[in-house]
Amino acid sequence: MKYLHTMVRVTDLEASLRFYRDALGLTVLRTNEYPQGRFTLVYLAAPGDEDAQVELTYNWDPEVYTGGRNFGHLAYAVDNIYATCEKLQAHGVTILRPPRDGRMAFVRSPDDISVELLQKGEALAPLAPWVDMPNIGSW
Repeated sequence: MKYLHTMVRVTDLEASLRFYRDALGLTVLRTNEYPQGRFTLVYLAAPGDEDAQVELTYNWDPEVYTGGRNFGHLAYAVDNIYATCEKLQAHGVTILRPPRDGRMAFVRSPDDISVELLQKGEALAPLAPWVDMPNIGSW
């Protein structure tokens, strides 16, 4: 058995690509359009880790999605939690759970998918302004 991907449905493909590709830094591996089924699939992965993929499913006909109770979050290890959060903020992403501990942060995609960011290796030393930032909303 081999892990392939996690699928999330998205309502705005371009907004989702700005989040997953541009802000989070994932690489688009392939895009498949299915006119007969009226949907587009975009597969992304962290650079150098193409075995752990996220599949964005965009249905061309509008639908309303609600969070599934059995889905918690996506998680990615990052080289520098502070630099990653700064990059996300520069792209307009709200840091819901700041990395006060130098180890963990949470953000959400445009479709409200929770994404956990974890510092690779040991936690970084607590650093301002992160150490004083409150949690915002839920993650």
